[in-house]
Amino acid sequence: MAAAEQVARAGCIACELSSGVRPLPGGRLYESSGLVVEHCVGPLGVGTLVVKPLRHVVHVADLDEAESAALGPLLRRTAAAVTEVVRPEQVYVCLWSHMDRKPGHIHFVVQPITKADMARFAAAGPELQLAMFRAGESPGEAAVNAICARLRPLLAEQS
Repeated sequence: MAAAEQVARAGCIACELSSGVRPLPGGRLYESSGLVVEHCVGPLGVGTLVVKPLRHVVHVADLDEAESAALGPLLRRTAAAVTEVVRPEQVYVCLWSHMDRKPGHIHFVVQPITKADMARFAAAGPELQLAMFRAGESPGEAAVNAICARLRPLLAEQS
């Protein structure tokens, strides 16, 4: 695989968001050790963030040493920032990677879950995420930009 393909792969939504090929509401929130934090572009609610490698990585086992060492602390810091800003009941952190039933660019979803989310969808856990996807209601760009403005300094000051 060519070096350019390792950094960003054409047709990969995660790579296209990070590289600017696709618009990224809220912009990049944080970057360190080959990992980035961005707001989720799907229907998982305002304040849901994604932690992912900048380069196209399909399996956790393929993370390099720097990415591996930075991942746990960055997930914790990201969850802490989301907790401070959103004040959720719980913060889910889960690995997602499949696209069209094929492994894709790994990304860790850091999702604040409120009592209102659980009541609205009458669900929790994976059932809640599935219900949110079925509803298909992505947060508006203004709401994403506003929450990202609050999250960005928290992520920066924790580094």
